[in-house]
Amino acid sequence: MAREFSSVGVVGLGTMGAGIVEVFARSGVRVVAVEISEPALDRGRANLTNSTDRAVARGKLAAEARDALLSQVTFAVGMEALHDVDLVIEAVPEHLDLKQRIFGELDRICKPEAILATNTSSLSVTEISVATHRPNQVIGIHFFNPAPIMKLVEVIRTVVTEPEVVADVEALCARLGKVAVTINDRAGFIANALLFGYLNRAVEMFESRYASREDIDAAMKLGCGLPMGPLALMDLIGIDTAYEILDTMYRRGGRDRRHAPVPLIKQMVTAGLLGRKSGRGFYTYEKPGSPVVVPDDQTPRPTGSAVADGAPAIAKVGVVGSGTMATGIIEVFARAGYEVVSVTRGAEKSAKVCEAVKTSLNKAVVRGKLTEDERDAALGRVNWSATLEHLVDVDLVVEAVIEELSVKKALFASLDEICKPGVVLATTTSSLPVIDLAMATQRPAHVVGLHFFNPAPIMPLVEVVRTIRTSEETVAAARAVCVALGKTAVVCADRSGFVVNALLFPYLNDAVKMLEANYSTADGIDHAMKLGCGYPMGPFELLDQVGLDVSLAIQQELYLESREPGFAPAPLLEHLVTAGYLGRKAGRGFRDHTNR
Repeated sequence: MAREFSSVGVVGLGTMGAGIVEVFARSGVRVVAVEISEPALDRGRANLTNSTDRAVARGKLAAEARDALLSQVTFAVGMEALHDVDLVIEAVPEHLDLKQRIFGELDRICKPEAILATNTSSLSVTEISVATHRPNQVIGIHFFNPAPIMKLVEVIRTVVTEPEVVADVEALCARLGKVAVTINDRAGFIANALLFGYLNRAVEMFESRYASREDIDAAMKLGCGLPMGPLALMDLIGIDTAYEILDTMYRRGGRDRRHAPVPLIKQMVTAGLLGRKSGRGFYTYEKPGSPVVVPDDQTPRPTGSAVADGAPAIAKVGVVGSGTMATGIIEVFARAGYEVVSVTRGAEKSAKVCEAVKTSLNKAVVRGKLTEDERDAALGRVNWSATLEHLVDVDLVVEAVIEELSVKKALFASLDEICKPGVVLATTTSSLPVIDLAMATQRPAHVVGLHFFNPAPIMPLVEVVRTIRTSEETVAAARAVCVALGKTAVVCADRSGFVVNALLFPYLNDAVKMLEANYSTADGIDHAMKLGCGYPMGPFELLDQVGLDVSLAIQQELYLESREPGFAPAPLLEHLVTAGYLGRKAGRGFRDHTNR
């Protein structure tokens, strides 16, 4: 039977420490809150009262409940006040020597049966534990910020942590209304190990001027449904904090170059550009600590991301292809008022595409997204054809055929012969080099990528992919079309994965490697990313939905382009695909979907 914790100590009353105090006090646990000095204690008390007062103002907490909560807390200077508590949680800055000194003192002061816990987000719990004479009673309890709101707690056991201690802490987390994910003591644990590799890659993308900060953030929010873009999230976390976590993960995690902090991060720390808390980071804020972003002229945008004059006017659009993406794009253009020529291979496929578009538009009417007149008008704008020659007078052609380079190159060569001069030729490829398609024509300046996301009528993002031969006018025309379609355009260079896939699939691959290394279960890792980072889906849920074979193919492309060992596809992913575990479409992937 799990032990009952009647009193808990918290060392360090910054934002995180004060939040942990609030979590315990809300659950009726007596808390001794400790700081190093009276001024620090006053700041910690203010952190707690400000948080609870905001909760009352928002109707999340009754005034009586706030008063009862505050009555549970005793504030004290010095750790001697912790002599009789059952559990201590340390929440001081991420410096190993500091934490080891504190644990040495706690070992001396606290009663023998007390559990000593660290809230570290990246340091070795084992290295902290050896500063005591009770390493078997030391454990990691990693809350996420803001602690009163975030449901996840990572429970980190070392090789010597007693099983009873782990069980007691897991039961305590349940009592607090938290979801505990228990893992071994490894660099970054779960959430940070996956999150910060992704954040570091996003900074590298920005540093190389591959895409603008706004476009990178918009791509991940709109393309993946994430609550924040990576660069805005870096500002929220703190650039200095991110640097410390990445540096620790690099040193503890096998010196993987992907976790080596991008030079720009260190430069920003040195320059005092720490994010929201300093008023400037990747963005500029109204004042230090404010979430309000204000315009600035400090960050140059990459070449080609601004709208140029002289962009060709587009009124008539050709769409080539018969799959789901092609039908969605036809619908998007027709609903936006464009005249559309749909070209498929043969009358039978043309009829199927026509029927698919009609079905989708009818569903939109049923859902109240369109009127019957609007549906009929959209259908009236589409001409159905089985020959490319009907594209002779269009202003833009969007190719949405099978993802095979030879097929697409042949198609672009044909379009080059058929289409009038000045026509923009666009590909919806999600993985192939756009420049290869451009060089299959005699007009590479007029070739661009328009990567829609599926389902195209619903997803608000389009990646506009410029090659080194794409003209500014063509990029401007592509962006203008996206605006007319009601889509958000993000402009990027022609590299494997563009923005979204280049950031998303290495993160998914890292999750598979984590499972392969027995960090945790698929469910535990999914819980960590959903509850700890606010992601709409866990990585294994998303892998099963996307398809393990699709994920493997994209990761292979990324690896072939970068030749970075850390991008090599996880062997487990390769084995599962070989065995036919492809995800939902096959009925089995990382989970069994046959009965779902």
